[in-house]
Amino acid sequence: MLDDADRDLMRAFARYIEKANELAAAEQQAVTTPIGERIGAHLGVDPQSVPVVTEEFPDHRLVDADIALEELAGTDPDALVGIAGDDSRFHSSVSEFIANPHMRWAPGPVSYATRATGADITRRVVSFGLRFLTFDGAPVAVVQRSAKPEYGRGRASLEILSPDQDAATAFLLRLRALMIERSVLRGQVLSFVQSEYGSDAGATFLRRPEVDADDVVLGAGVLDEVVDHVVGIGEQRAALLAAGQHLKRGVLLYGPPGTGKTLTIRHLLTRTTGVTAILLTGSSIAAIGAAAEIARTFQPSLVVMEDIDLVAMERHSSPQPLLFEVLDALDGLDGDADVAFVMTTNRVSVLERALADRPGRVDLAVEIPLPDLPERVRLFRRYAGSLPFSEAALAEAAERAEGTTGSFAKELMRRSVLGAALRGAEPADVDLRAALDSLLTERSALTRKLLGTRSADDTGDIDEPDDDEEDDAEHEVTFSGSYVAPVNQAFLRPGRSSGAIDLVLRAPADDDDTGDDEDEDDQLRS
Repeated sequence: MLDDADRDLMRAFARYIEKANELAAAEQQAVTTPIGERIGAHLGVDPQSVPVVTEEFPDHRLVDADIALEELAGTDPDALVGIAGDDSRFHSSVSEFIANPHMRWAPGPVSYATRATGADITRRVVSFGLRFLTFDGAPVAVVQRSAKPEYGRGRASLEILSPDQDAATAFLLRLRALMIERSVLRGQVLSFVQSEYGSDAGATFLRRPEVDADDVVLGAGVLDEVVDHVVGIGEQRAALLAAGQHLKRGVLLYGPPGTGKTLTIRHLLTRTTGVTAILLTGSSIAAIGAAAEIARTFQPSLVVMEDIDLVAMERHSSPQPLLFEVLDALDGLDGDADVAFVMTTNRVSVLERALADRPGRVDLAVEIPLPDLPERVRLFRRYAGSLPFSEAALAEAAERAEGTTGSFAKELMRRSVLGAALRGAEPADVDLRAALDSLLTERSALTRKLLGTRSADDTGDIDEPDDDEEDDAEHEVTFSGSYVAPVNQAFLRPGRSSGAIDLVLRAPADDDDTGDDEDEDDQLRS
């Protein structure tokens, strides 16, 4: 039985709990921050009632966005402010900046970053800031952020607020157009590098090479054929389009290492001043999606994929091999897109079947073979430069150096000069012959191979597998999309990467190999 004192105590405790709940609710209620008040004053409405439109893009487009926003905002010094606070601002939303129960976000200094706008020039851009501007008579506020992969932001973004949604839509369309019109990427030579945080690869600027046609030593008509297809189609785009012909083209340069494929690419880049070029090599070919988007946006353009055979069957962001991602990128372009895709490979057999199964993606395949005697003579003369070797000595050396490439000729000239310097004399024909004798000895067999030499003594054709490898190539199949091959065996084997396994499918064997198949089945079951 409770007495009056107990009842009074319980009533007092109930009032205490009620008051504590009211106080807790008040503390949890979002309060407009100083930044929110500034945004509200510019928009003329409660900013918490305004929807936010977010535009995300790769971080290499941040410079384009900064240039476009600067043009739209004008020169008002009060049109740009920063947001003061700790690192939590990098992953806070706009609504949290406007009203927050814990952080009193306030105007502060703008955060800037330096971004490349060319191979040798940079620009200071806003990496975190708040812009106030007017578009078509409507107030607009924009939060501009760079990518911050260390904070989970893999892409740059713009967050747009305006009480007039039609004006916000028109503003975004105009912004996108300006980002293309004023882009620093147009007409540049670009490459891609992967972020250390594993986010999207970013574009980097490269110097456009200067390689004259005389520097490219190929067989008669080979360079002209490539240039006509890659450069000529672009130069004659008006005539081709008027005749109803397509501009998109794919070129495959194939042949042994060191025969001039890369030098041909560098000459193409020299010939295409003002054309946007994207160079992808090795693992950077995985960025083919981003490269194709840049090529599509900034036409005329050229996409180069060197040594594609090295990564053709790797898988990255897609379950299909990388080669098929490249072919999909080609498929994704309209026929009138002035875009050229140029691929190089040392092992055409790796690509030939996949390319043949999807005809039209590559419309010119050009072999860049080992130089014949006339080309070797030209190479030796080119690398000899002003060295005082006689024409007869150079011609003799070129004839003896069958199966060699430009790398061999370049090293030969260096050794000739070194030999002359070691004996304290000017280079002469005797030094050229001595250096060549040294390079052609059995002891230098591996050196010759590393310099690109292909001969019967060193190795067979690079595209010719040995018998065992050829048998495996006939029976092992890779499939993608709707391609299906006849299979009667499947087994797992350790993959090349740690913790991975590969599924290997084997096609039906010949009738007279049935016994061998049964033996192999027994081995697989064991």
